[in-house]
Amino acid sequence: MTQLRIACAFALIAPLLLHAPQARAEDTLKIAIGQINNWENQAPTLGEAAGIFKKHNLKIEAFGTQGAGETIQAVLSGSADLGAGVGLAGVMRAFAKGAPVRVLLPAFTGTGDLYWYVRADSPLKTLADASAQNTIAYSTSGSSSNNIVIAFGQELGLKAKPTATGSPPGTLTQVMTGQIDIGWAAPPFGMKEIREGKIRIIAFGSDVPSLRGQTVRVIIVNADALKEKRDAILRFAAGYREAVDWMYADPKALQMYSDKIQQPIDILQESMKKFHPKSALQTEHIADLEGAIADAVKLKFLDAPLTKEQITELLQIPPAK
Repeated sequence: MTQLRIACAFALIAPLLLHAPQARAEDTLKIAIGQINNWENQAPTLGEAAGIFKKHNLKIEAFGTQGAGETIQAVLSGSADLGAGVGLAGVMRAFAKGAPVRVLLPAFTGTGDLYWYVRADSPLKTLADASAQNTIAYSTSGSSSNNIVIAFGQELGLKAKPTATGSPPGTLTQVMTGQIDIGWAAPPFGMKEIREGKIRIIAFGSDVPSLRGQTVRVIIVNADALKEKRDAILRFAAGYREAVDWMYADPKALQMYSDKIQQPIDILQESMKKFHPKSALQTEHIADLEGAIADAVKLKFLDAPLTKEQITELLQIPPAK
């Protein structure tokens, strides 16, 4: 009799179990990040560690690159669905040539977070002191540091030879060993060396008038991935925005960042205040798009301005909720 009751009960419950909502497996997205340890590029990595993307049913797999050139290639090849820390001018150049790349989000507006420096014993005091025999660093082709160095030449009359040097740590080694005269970096990298008097800043990206109010770096997405994984990528955009808000609201974020890159919190706080205001990480619109396109033409990233149709296709920025 007991067995009969159990069997009847199961018969009643079984249909409910079949129609019960099933837990959906997390979608995995891969993101390539140029200068992966820079503060402005932390939303994917710190957000993942803090469980923010998990709330959006996502798992983010991030890996670093030497700069925008490598990041764009990773996205174009399909090795990554998304790319971060990519110069807008370089993205427009790739898109204009037919590359399957789109802009998903603005990532950094303005150029005050990048700086150029020399060894403490260098005779160079300003960019104007550099001659054609000197060299000046940028990360990789298509990066915002590349864009700024070209603008240094065109707008400020810099004569030094632009040279790709990769990441800030590799660049610092080349500067300190005399292979490069003027290095580039983004805070907090180099802040310790500046405090110790080993290097001197001689220029900031914000020294270029035309770039000060522009969105210079963006989050990019592979066009095919955007079609095939659209829902997951839109959830990434929502998670990214939530992560940026959290980074500036919760002291735990700065502590996690300090532990990650092994830098004192006071240096990181100084760096954020001076170089990384939250407004620079806005994700709603490309600031001064018209100026960015005009500069891309002037700096020879583009042969001609993008058309309205091209702009509509390139910019796939979801509205913020």
